[in-house]
Amino acid sequence: MQARIGYINIHVHDFERAVPFYRDALGFQLLFSAEDFQYARFQVGDLHLAVASGHSDEFTGHAPGDRLTGIGFVVDDVDAAQQELKAKGVRFTMEPSRQPWGGYMAMFADPDGNVFYLDGAGSP
Repeated sequence: MQARIGYINIHVHDFERAVPFYRDALGFQLLFSAEDFQYARFQVGDLHLAVASGHSDEFTGHAPGDRLTGIGFVVDDVDAAQQELKAKGVRFTMEPSRQPWGGYMAMFADPDGNVFYLDGAGSP
């Protein structure tokens, strides 16, 4: 699979406190913030850094407060990369699908349950 790390999602306890910290204190450019999803994405050099609150996550099945940090691997073809990884026994927690913000992604986990995002190169 040809991929590059495109973004990192980190868990925060207080979304309303985290957004101004990363935007104002650290000076990262806020790309978008979705209060209803408790998710915000920032530009940090060539990388995107996202913060997400610990609410229940229907994609990973984790309980409230148990959201994990995850790394987003950006690929040219999500479907092809997913099929390649599935053939090697990788467990997907979310099949490739269009997201509410317009991106196209899938999610998989390593044997310890760490979450990874397989994201299309054109996703925001």
